[in-house]
Amino acid sequence: MSIPKGKLLVIGGAEDKESTQDLEIIGKNRSFKPLEILKELIPDRDQKLKTIEIITTASSHPGDIAKMYREAFKNVGFDHINFIDMGNNNDANNPEFVKRINKAHAVFFSGGDQFRLATILGNSDVLHAIHARYSEDKDFTVAGTSAGAMAAAKLMIYYGETNEALLSGEVKISSGLGFIDDCIIDTHFIKRGRFGRLSHAIVMNPNCIGIGIGEDTALIIKDGNHAECRGSGMVIIIDGKEIGHTNIAYAEENFPLNIENLKVHILSTGTKFLLKERKFIPSREDVEKEKSAMQIK
Repeated sequence: MSIPKGKLLVIGGAEDKESTQDLEIIGKNRSFKPLEILKELIPDRDQKLKTIEIITTASSHPGDIAKMYREAFKNVGFDHINFIDMGNNNDANNPEFVKRINKAHAVFFSGGDQFRLATILGNSDVLHAIHARYSEDKDFTVAGTSAGAMAAAKLMIYYGETNEALLSGEVKISSGLGFIDDCIIDTHFIKRGRFGRLSHAIVMNPNCIGIGIGEDTALIIKDGNHAECRGSGMVIIIDGKEIGHTNIAYAEENFPLNIENLKVHILSTGTKFLLKERKFIPSREDVEKEKSAMQIK
């Protein structure tokens, strides 16, 4: 895959959509910024002039999703919000939808069922149009939340239990939308206890980086490589490149798995990670505070 010129924004779900601030988050997280993640979709001064196409295909209640996001983006300051609901492959080849994609400044995939989304859009004219814009247009953004984020990579988890034990055979992988290679993305990661299932996915695909995104949290990925955390929660990076022993190759179905030397990073807002180099980069604020602390000593 060539280096994309566009930006990819993957969101862990339950992003802040209100114009009023969440007092609980403010009380516990001093870096909380209201509506921070949705503002990243089109972060420049021309928000009111630019168009966002929201694809609600993953949802079984597209009307409710449309109503919610119309209000949410209105709170952010976006005026030109359109919705595309594709219920089958024929819809995903609709020339009118392709024209709308070619005129949009951003495409946003809502939550729902990632398998439904990837199946309907797979190898479609609409998906090809989005890929073309993402590859060639530096001002174009592809974004997804919850299932829309999980489907963004070339491989995705479409089924996986969250048990106390990590059991063989309980995670199923299929093809996603292909906006980024060598990554597997999981969402609602902290709240729904999904560390085990993403670890399972990575031990099956150790060439991939696992990206577990918490709620009201996102990764902004540029050049298909430079990832930066935004939002009030955390992103967990799981790196399986240096895995030692694991019994996954011979464990019977539903038998507990074990994994040696799985590497984990925790990102908070402003922290960066180079996906291809598998390198953690502290935020500027952290670097400055560390320098100040060293000078005091």
